[in-house]
Amino acid sequence: MSLQTVTRADDRLIVALDLPNAIDALALVQRLGDSVSFCKIGLGMLTGGGLALARELKDEQGKRIFLDMKLFDIGATVEAAVRGLARFDLDFLTVHGDPHVVRAAMEGAAGSEMKILAVTVLTSLDRGDLDAGMMVPGDMADIVVERAARAFEAGADGVIASPHEAARLRALPEARGRLIVTPGVRPEGSARGDQKRVATPAGAIAAGADHIVVGRPIWQAGDPRAAAQAVLADLPARGPGGL
Repeated sequence: MSLQTVTRADDRLIVALDLPNAIDALALVQRLGDSVSFCKIGLGMLTGGGLALARELKDEQGKRIFLDMKLFDIGATVEAAVRGLARFDLDFLTVHGDPHVVRAAMEGAAGSEMKILAVTVLTSLDRGDLDAGMMVPGDMADIVVERAARAFEAGADGVIASPHEAARLRALPEARGRLIVTPGVRPEGSARGDQKRVATPAGAIAAGADHIVVGRPIWQAGDPRAAAQAVLADLPARGPGGL
């Protein structure tokens, strides 16, 4: 697919606005224009106007919004936080994939259109990191799949996992009709940065991801719009009835 054939925003690409503040992020979105329809706002921007930016992008520019907070706390606190965030008309919200957290988040999101995505294992971690954190022993992919299955059982609308596990997650019976969103996506030739379990955009979608999250390869580019279009051009065509 040539860049010229990308004529509309494909919401399979979510651009991570991992910038210091809402002013810089808004400037990036303006440069991206209509090439991108889905944006991620993370914890790092929470004190830099992140929620206000979410409202502006949603209400004034019609963007879909993924608020990546990775919430983790006792159930009552998670439920209250999610209920408050649901008022912002967000599309996706992340919580940690522990079943008690997922169940509380689903209660908080009840009655809204906001999808709760459960984080399995961060894509910046490998087995050594889990060992350092005294986490359960075993193969990384097996742990991701088990955490995803438990999150689905607790009611999660989808999961966050690396592209390396996407195919196994898509094969889970519990994953039918659920979302798989993959960070750790890097176009061919891009630096990995702090990501350890990565794949190309085409590879992630082919493995079963519904959405890919790309940050630095786009916002660090001299021409972010062209960088986003290059990612979109690498995605396989949607199948009949594709999301």
